[in-house]
Amino acid sequence: MKKLLLAGLLFWVVSSNAQVLSDWALGPFVRPQNVNPVISPKSSSMFNCPMLDKPVAWEVNDTFNPAAAVKDGKIYVLYRAEDKRGEGIGQRTSRIGLAESPDGFKMKRNERPVLFPGKDEEKEYEWFGGCEDPRVAATEDGRFVMLYTMWNNKVPRLGVAISKDLKNWTKHGPAFKQAYEGKFYNMATKSASIITRLSGKDQVIAKVKGKYWMYWGEENVYAATSEDLINWQPLVDAQGTLVKLMSPRPGYFDSQLTECGPPAIITEKGIVLLYNGKNHAAEGDKAYTPNAYCAGQALFDLNDPTKLVARLDKPFLVPSEAFEKSGQYPAGTVFIEGMAYLKNKWYLYYGCADSRVGVAVYQPLTK
Repeated sequence: MKKLLLAGLLFWVVSSNAQVLSDWALGPFVRPQNVNPVISPKSSSMFNCPMLDKPVAWEVNDTFNPAAAVKDGKIYVLYRAEDKRGEGIGQRTSRIGLAESPDGFKMKRNERPVLFPGKDEEKEYEWFGGCEDPRVAATEDGRFVMLYTMWNNKVPRLGVAISKDLKNWTKHGPAFKQAYEGKFYNMATKSASIITRLSGKDQVIAKVKGKYWMYWGEENVYAATSEDLINWQPLVDAQGTLVKLMSPRPGYFDSQLTECGPPAIITEKGIVLLYNGKNHAAEGDKAYTPNAYCAGQALFDLNDPTKLVARLDKPFLVPSEAFEKSGQYPAGTVFIEGMAYLKNKWYLYYGCADSRVGVAVYQPLTK
């Protein structure tokens, strides 16, 4: 077993062009052989769309940017699916599909999306762009909280939805609508990672200093807190300006964007945030393709979730496979959004070139 683990580690270091991880970071995450991509576009899935009042092939064009959760001993992947309504990234309609898997690899997919733009109270936020890029985390009492992008082709907003079974979701509208009398209501907001912890064999949403916390943001990393997981209040300074916790670094793989990934996780070392770094075409790390998205990790203080303690200088996952560099985004993308803990393994799900879903696995050494 030790020889296999060492061989896997060596393969990962050589093939991923990534650094040996710091002792606080999670990994190595290894792509299993002959598995990826685990979800690809599908033309036969038809859905009677309430927005368009007609049947739609809702996942025919692209399937990517997935969330993940565990329920009843199975992994569930919630992924963004695009139809052929428009042309180009962000111009089609996105809906959230659901797939279940007993082993994390073989996927049984729902024929219908589980979250989509409809004739409901969120119409003004979701027509005609839809529901994008979910992140999902579970509460101790068995609820699932989804933070996703509500896209009306004008302003992207963080939206909240809650479910007990991962199939039937109740939308609660924009996460920041009530905060500071609506100050951030019309601001572009997206990409939220709720802080979680391991409770026995389960990954659950945690409280820090009596509140729920999330990291969020696309260009910079910000924070927000909540009492009820529905209404969130961004962290601001004395002048009412959003507090930047982490920002792009010239010369590094995350020189253009530091976009939050799957739910952050409390460890013995602190709070680990996995995130997506975009490599600036002119001011980035020359070791990586211009405009490529690679996956990074950052460590925050457990007693002060706003305090950045450490950060990997090299990504731990980079686009290397053909399906990660061909699709809507040919510059290359491993866009991490979903992470599930099952049977002492972490399954990390990611979008591949904005077109497919891949998975990489990390098995911690048992003490």
